[in-house]
Amino acid sequence: MNTHQTLTECVAQAQSRLDFWCRFITASHIKTMAEIGVYEGDFAAAVLKSCQALEKYYMVDPWRHLDDWNKPANEKDEVFEKIYEAALERTEFAAEKRTILRGKTTEIIDAIPDNSLDFAYIDGDHTLKGTTIDLVRLYPKIRPGGWIGGDDFSQTVWQHHTAFEPTLVFPFAVYFAEAVGSSIYGLPFNQFLIEKQNNQSFTFIDLMGQYSNVSLRNQFHPNKVLKLKLGEFFGSPVRLLKRAKNRLSK
Repeated sequence: MNTHQTLTECVAQAQSRLDFWCRFITASHIKTMAEIGVYEGDFAAAVLKSCQALEKYYMVDPWRHLDDWNKPANEKDEVFEKIYEAALERTEFAAEKRTILRGKTTEIIDAIPDNSLDFAYIDGDHTLKGTTIDLVRLYPKIRPGGWIGGDDFSQTVWQHHTAFEPTLVFPFAVYFAEAVGSSIYGLPFNQFLIEKQNNQSFTFIDLMGQYSNVSLRNQFHPNKVLKLKLGEFFGSPVRLLKRAKNRLSK
């Protein structure tokens, strides 16, 4: 069964993001994988429990405050230490399979041999900088025929408050796949999958039918940004209307 067929079956059966990836990892007979952005270890624990064929699981995360990362999950060092301990505790049952690499991708990626991974899952720094680094540095680690999947393949770059860096997993992952000549799939639960194949031409297979526009012009149009800023400052028009009605009814 090829990747397209496997994904189609997983999409039809999956009830959640975790369920989807556990089905895909099992159906694809993945034995060696890496997770970039482990946080508290929920994803790692679920995969390690469900996917019995897994033999090696790299857990990659800085687990520390990063001064140049402007996202809501950037906690203080003391908070990250507790998060790190939680990740260790949740995956202790599979200690013989896990390899913990504590550091940024650029700091620890060389600990993973080239062409050694069947699969890598990215759920870390979703800024343009972070997405670029993770995809570029991970790609050589994937064996031919392997895959890179990821989270927050969001149709809008404004996933968080405009005070934070935009989330640019989409469309940058599509641009990256085109640059390296690989297929990329748009999946449910805001997920994506890039298939690494030799002598393969780029194709974007949108299994959800919701990623038609891969440009950024509309996302950063001044009118849209202004509307977002006004909504954050004053609240949405619907909420404002409800407040006005409540005041008038008193």
